[in-house]
Amino acid sequence: MSGLTLYHRRGCHLCEQMLAAIYGTYGEEVEIELVDVDTDPSLKLRYGLRIPVLAAGEKVVCEARLDETALDAYFAGIG
Repeated sequence: MSGLTLYHRRGCHLCEQMLAAIYGTYGEEVEIELVDVDTDPSLKLRYGLRIPVLAAGEKVVCEARLDETALDAYFAGIG
């Protein structure tokens, strides 16, 4: 399972919670690219305080908290 990006910020407890929830629910085999929005001014402007944002390409899967229904739908679509 791949194709997911987690836009996050270092030290963000919501970001850490979302990542832990993903791995706790779907297992360690889920591949997630971690992108710190503070390392890129355009991402910082785009996401601002909306983090964490879990995205599949340009499509936002969920924000702030893990939405298992939305993530299940994404996995069903790629499987």
